[in-house]
Amino acid sequence: MSRTNFDTLLEAGCHFGHLKRKWNPAMAPYIFMERNGIHIIDLHKTVAKVDEAAEALKQIAKSGKKVLFVATKKQAKQVVADKASAVNMPYVIERWPGGMLTNFPTIRKAVKKMATIDKLTNDGTYSNLSKREILQISRQRAKLDKTLGSIADLTRLPSALFVIDVMKENIAVREANRLGIPVFGIVDTNSDPTNIDFVIPANDDATKSVEVILDACCAAMQEGLEERKAEKVDMEAAGEAPANKGKKKATKARLDKSDEEAINAAKAAAFMKEEEA
Repeated sequence: MSRTNFDTLLEAGCHFGHLKRKWNPAMAPYIFMERNGIHIIDLHKTVAKVDEAAEALKQIAKSGKKVLFVATKKQAKQVVADKASAVNMPYVIERWPGGMLTNFPTIRKAVKKMATIDKLTNDGTYSNLSKREILQISRQRAKLDKTLGSIADLTRLPSALFVIDVMKENIAVREANRLGIPVFGIVDTNSDPTNIDFVIPANDDATKSVEVILDACCAAMQEGLEERKAEKVDMEAAGEAPANKGKKKATKARLDKSDEEAINAAKAAAFMKEEEA
């Protein structure tokens, strides 16, 4: 069963592209027609592409990996923050920090710095500082939290990127391409889909359009997470017997070792007795 349908996408305005003069010829396969100088996106292809992307995202979530959502444009910020938080995934909705993927260790240092400031504030270390120094530290903390707070739990490179407006987020896309990280993207008629692994042709300027597509994708990810949890419970239930068996085996091994030591000690005592005699 399809995760979305033609009517839902049509109602959300996903079919509206950009002006004909602003189009990218690489998007020609996804364009249905032109009306009043505006390109209309073929929503039948959008439905198929949403299903394809949702299935891939489900498998990523099921394997316990992270997907980084990227949307710094005003219309999509809040929607992305809400949807990504619902499935416990990291997101970037402010400025994309250059080198966030290609220079990931440096970004992690900045995140650790934020955690250090929190720790020192809570244990009273900063209570002896002047008001001005405390103010400077709190401003630095707020600045770090604004740009990196949403990726504080991202301890390693994400397994995939989900980008809203691939033209605006071209730096993020280029970094992901360089590292071989698959990119999922909502691509409008003015963008280049060449470097996007999972193209979702749709209007990336309307909040409703972005929300409808994210609903379908995040629902699939939630399914993947629930399946992972269920499998984990089943494995733990099935693994109780082998675990106990292994424990018994280890106990037996320890007993065998202690017996061997006792035998060696007895032999040594007998040898010493013979020497004395």
